[in-house]
Amino acid sequence: MAITVQKFGGTSVADAEKIRRCASRAIEVFKKGSQVVVVASARGKQTDELIADAMELNPDPPKREMDMLLSTGEQQTVSLMAMAMDAMGHKAISFTGSQIRMITDGAHGRARIQSIDADVIHRKLDTGHIVIVAGFQGIDAEEDITTLGRGGSDTSAVALAAALKADVCEIYTDVAGIYTTDPRKFPSAVKMGHISYDEMLELASLGAGVMHGRAVEFGKKYDVPIHVRSSMTDEAGTLITHEVSQMEGILVSGATIQKNLAKIGLIAVDNKPGNAAKIFAHLAGAQVIVNDIIQTEISSEKANISFTVGSADLADAKKAIEEIVRQVQCQDVFVRDDIAEVSVVGVGMRSHCGVADRMFKALAVAEVNIDSITTSEIRISCIVDLDDAEKALVAVCEAFELDKPADERTSPG
Repeated sequence: MAITVQKFGGTSVADAEKIRRCASRAIEVFKKGSQVVVVASARGKQTDELIADAMELNPDPPKREMDMLLSTGEQQTVSLMAMAMDAMGHKAISFTGSQIRMITDGAHGRARIQSIDADVIHRKLDTGHIVIVAGFQGIDAEEDITTLGRGGSDTSAVALAAALKADVCEIYTDVAGIYTTDPRKFPSAVKMGHISYDEMLELASLGAGVMHGRAVEFGKKYDVPIHVRSSMTDEAGTLITHEVSQMEGILVSGATIQKNLAKIGLIAVDNKPGNAAKIFAHLAGAQVIVNDIIQTEISSEKANISFTVGSADLADAKKAIEEIVRQVQCQDVFVRDDIAEVSVVGVGMRSHCGVADRMFKALAVAEVNIDSITTSEIRISCIVDLDDAEKALVAVCEAFELDKPADERTSPG
């Protein structure tokens, strides 16, 4: 029998009426002949409220205890949804992450899933239940509750879909799908009907908040189609799948800006084998996630190394660098926390030239200065001043006609 996994975000389950609406969606799919697993987030702003409660008592709370606290939000939602389905006359059962043996590593607050006991869920599905699982959480080898980081319910859902060999994983949210850019910053943005895993991974890593990056990784690895759609309507959303040939004709699929960034530069590091390894091994030991890295040789003896991190990791990154600078004979360190990154993404970049030229011209016309540039096969990113972030995004969106459906844009030359 077909299996559908549905994930409902916090705004979709914010109150009793919305929980009933989500419960009805799940029951409707069940009645069409599919077994259904629901993954739910904490309601509304409940996670933020729990964090505020913790900070009122302890400005630096132990990470283990934060996971214990934050996991309760999702547990409340899934039990309420099971109650709603029961009132509608349908069998439903809720589980925490620990009850389905969603095993993670021990990195509290940013744990990674290692395994899931799908048999627990299959047994209940086979008895006609809709299974409702608390997202965002699991347990480690010590049986301690762990959380997957903000947006981790997406990851829970796609991981479950992979473990259950589900036909599709539907991600319900308060937007109609994935747009060419954030409509709040560029109101003319249009919804995409289809996007590749690789493009979505790039957009997620660059600040697009619709999908959790690790969820897309699971989808790509286990070939789980992900359908991002609105919980308020029945219209189709955006399907995330492997790349198809038509995508190569689209020069740029989407654009994004990321504001919560900082840049650290190490000036005149000894230019010898092993120094870069020492620096980034030390950052990894401090559990700092590093984004873009640029190394530039300034002489045969010295090189400059710079990298970006999320603002939340800046304090840990600075501390780690302070501990390593003498070992690599660094002359100076600078930190910028007034930056943003504007990026364009598209698999069409692999087969068409002129993307960089068009992007840089657009920023020049908008009088936006570029601090540094990084690229991948399907992405170009520019660090700009934070004050220029919104202007930079609008400039590149207009340059690549991201206010039009893909088939109406100017063909790449």
